[in-house]
This record gives sequence, C-alpha cells and structure tokens, in this order.
Amino acid sequence: MSPLCDCCGEHINSLNQQISVMRKETKNLRHMLDSAVRAHRKHMIAIQSAVAKIGLRGPDKDQTPPPPPPPPQSALEQGNIQTVPIGYISSCFSVKNGTPRQPTICGPSRAELRIQQSVFNNPEHALVGLEQYSHVWIIFLFHKNGHLNFKAKVKPPRLNGQRVGVYSTRSPHRPNALGLTLARLDQIVGDTIHLSDIDMIAGTPVLDIKPYIPDYDSPGSRLDSEHYDLTTEQPKATTVSQNETTDITNLHKDSETDARSDQKRKMNDDSGSLLSRDESDTDVPVTDSSQSVGAQIPLHKDLHNLLDEVKAYVTQSDLCQQSCASEVQVSDSPKTKPAEATVDHPCYGEEAYSTIAGWIRAPPVGSLEVRFTPQAERELADFLPTHLSGPSGGDRPRFKFLRSPEEAAAAIRGVLSADPRSVYRRTRCRDRLFFFTLDSADITCWFGQGFAEVLQVRAVEQHTASL
Repeated sequence: MSPLCDCCGEHINSLNQQISVMRKETKNLRHMLDSAVRAHRKHMIAIQSAVAKIGLRGPDKDQTPPPPPPPPQSALEQGNIQTVPIGYISSCFSVKNGTPRQPTICGPSRAELRIQQSVFNNPEHALVGLEQYSHVWIIFLFHKNGHLNFKAKVKPPRLNGQRVGVYSTRSPHRPNALGLTLARLDQIVGDTIHLSDIDMIAGTPVLDIKPYIPDYDSPGSRLDSEHYDLTTEQPKATTVSQNETTDITNLHKDSETDARSDQKRKMNDDSGSLLSRDESDTDVPVTDSSQSVGAQIPLHKDLHNLLDEVKAYVTQSDLCQQSCASEVQVSDSPKTKPAEATVDHPCYGEEAYSTIAGWIRAPPVGSLEVRFTPQAERELADFLPTHLSGPSGGDRPRFKFLRSPEEAAAAIRGVLSADPRSVYRRTRCRDRLFFFTLDSADITCWFGQGFAEVLQVRAVEQHTASL
C-alpha cells in the first residue's frame, strides 16, 4: 500500500474535523430536543391539573359564559375602589432617611401640595373655605414601601425592638399602605396649599384632605361640648319647668305645716303650763319659715336643710358638670357647677375618655441631645432663606422651604433628637455616621451615647458635584 500524499492527508483530516463537528452538533440537538420534550410534558401536566381543578376536562355544551364584571357601584359597596391622587407633596424631605416619623417631631418642616387639574377643572374652587381652618388631615400613600411587605407584628423604633400588633402602631408597613398626618395650614395660594409640621417626603401621593375640627376630632373637646353651648360658649343650663318648681315649693310648705301639727299634738299631752306656753308661741305670726321651723321644730332640722338644698338646686339657672368622679354636692351659689347634669350618656372624665399606650409618652428610647460643631454652624449660617431672591447672595446656597438658618437648625434638632435611626442601626451597626437631606442641605452627623453631633452641612448641588 503506497503512502498517501500530503494533499490527500490534509483532505482526510479536514473531513474528520467536519465529522467531529457534526457529531457534536447532533448531540446538542438531541439534548435540546430532550429538554423541549420534558418542558412540553411539564406544561401539559400543569394544564391538565388546572383543567381538573375547575372541572372542565371536556367541552361542556351547557356551559354558561362567565358573569360580567360588577358595576362600579357594586365594587364600591364591596370595598373595591381605585384611588386617584389629588396631588403630590413637594416637601423639604427628599428621601426617607431622616424624615420624621411623626409631624410633631419637626415643627419647622414645610411642604406644598398642588391640586391636580386632572381631578378638578378649577382646582382652586375645591379649596374655597379651607383657609378658615388652622390644621388639616392629609391622607396619603406610603409610596416608598418597596415590595409592600407587611406582618401582623412590627417593631416600632421607639420600642427599641419590642413587637406589638401593626394596628396598635402607625407603621407604614400595613396591608393598605395608607398614611394620616395632621398638618398645619399656613396659607392657600390659588390651587396650592402651603403646609408645615409635616412628616411626608417629596413625591408622596395625596388621596384626600379633610379639615381638622377639634369639636369632632378631639375627645377633650367632645367632653366639653356636651355641657357647653358651642354657639354662645356658655354652659348649658338645666331647664326646670314652672310646674316642677311649684311642686317643690308646695312640698316644702306642706312639710313645714305637718311638722308644726305634729309638734302641737305632742305638746298637748304635756303639762298645762307647757301647753299654754307653746300655744301662745304658735299663735305668733310667722314671717320667716326657715327661722320658725329652725326655732320651733328642732327634731326636723335635717329635713329642713335638705328641702332648702333641693329648692336651691332646682331654682339655680347655670348648672354644668364639675367633676364626674366626685360625689353630688349642692351649694347655695347660683354659679356652682354640680357634679351631675342631665346628659344623654354617662361621662367618665377626660382621662378615662381618651387613653393611649404608655410607651407613646414614656418610650424605652429617650430623646437625644443635639450639638453642632463650629464648622457646621458656619456652613448652616451661609444658607440664604427662601424669601430672599435675586443675585444678592451670589454663590451662597439657598433654602427652598425653610425661612432662615435658625429655623433649619431647629428642624435639624427636631429630627435628630427623636433618633431617626432604625433599631438595627441603633443596636448592631458599628457605623455611627448618619446622613440625611433637609430641604436643599445634606446633613452629616454622628451618634454618641445620648447625643447626636452635626459635623457638616453642605448644599445638595455642591455635594453631588464633589462625588
């Protein structure tokens, strides 16, 4: 057998390489086909299981079409509604970090809410009359909750890790991510509401606005309004009819007459000298019934005092409740407030009428002392308030909502004194630095034992440019 030439050997090697490639491609195709068969079989099993669950294994000639979706009115009756934001908050807090958990924590915090024209053709018409109120309820959405995770028990930061039911807190992680804030209404300009004392971040969708009315919303005001006339701000008088007054007066007179008759019959059984002396005394005309009864009938002194008290009670005009826990006391002064008045339902006092959890006022986590470094004070003083306009400030940073550096310092103290850190960062994280944004300023601080110290206050634009 003669050896192969070089060209034939190269041709054979090329054919062997092509055959090897074809075998690999065939093997890959078989693997892909097997995977497709398994996936197809898996999908068929899932479809058969789904069909078996709804009882539609075969075609049913008598099958009725699915019912149409309920009308909007029925959906509303079932509690299914589609919310439409009436506006979005423009706030001095741009991120979640450092935003107060309650509106009272940071009083100088400010925000604006503009009513969208897609809700009302004339948004300013919906705000007519709202300027007469000092505070408003803001109902909004917690739109930064992430994946909408919620649990039956939560760990409020003020409880330092202790668990309580979610409905006993104001945690944003709830089945329906609705928030409620009582904000101060500063002014209304056209279709825009200017607010303060807020705890909402920029971009928060607002669902509704309601005026705050203490007479309806405050339990203490409810308690007072039951006994005071809200129109005249005077105590409600207990009205007593003329017939009732006449009956009480006649009862008083009849009691005096019966007492004198009993006393006279008793004296008739005594000696003649006593009888003549008593009869001569009883013939004297009586000018003051109270004095005569007190002098002649000592046995009925308690009855006489009781009748006088009853008479004074029914004739006085200004009656109101003095204390629901004290006993009934009646005085001769017409301005005295008796402890019991005619109301429709019992009253138990303001303390028993409105109660809150003890950890709200006395939490395990105390407030912190807030300090400023000299550098932070200088940087904060360099900010211009929002009402100053024009090129007078040059390149100095400017606030958008806060009115002065002093107001910004008060807002920073309010945020940090309430310890805005989470329980994890407070107890387990070794990093003591904390960053948050207030209006147009980035705040850098650190936490020590019982205090928080502000290290740096820089404008947001400068801080972003330096990164």
